[in-house]
Amino acid sequence: MQVNIDLLKYQPTLNLRKQEGQAFVYDPIRKKFLVQTPEEVVRQLFLEYLKVEKNYPKNRIRTEKVLKVNELTKRCDILVYDWEMQPHLLVECKAPNVAVTDATLRQIAAYNMPLRVKYLVLTNGLSHWCCEMDYANADWQFLDTIPIFPAPSSK
Repeated sequence: MQVNIDLLKYQPTLNLRKQEGQAFVYDPIRKKFLVQTPEEVVRQLFLEYLKVEKNYPKNRIRTEKVLKVNELTKRCDILVYDWEMQPHLLVECKAPNVAVTDATLRQIAAYNMPLRVKYLVLTNGLSHWCCEMDYANADWQFLDTIPIFPAPSSK
């Protein structure tokens, strides 16, 4: 079940610049300009969507977070932590010309092994998929929306 999101409406919010013939896009999480690849544009558009539409606080989001997966060093595209700074949502971004497939799902599942987030999201900017993890039953369920950021728990 795909999630219906129009990321293109966030295109005007991107901070773009050209320098010596090279295009760059600003990443507000890492606070620096990055080479404007198709995948990076998808990542920046999805970050805007999470912040604006789903109330994800910027200070709970990490991009290009380094992970250890089976002794290999990997980088996940977007990782969101909850109020207790526990991994909550993991996003794998692909360029628009890269299909979201079973291989993409296996990739994000591998990245999630050390994290055990509640939600996995796959996007290529055109197709978006979100699943809620059920670790107790070794299963997941596809959702028709991206969940809003949870309110702080009262302990």
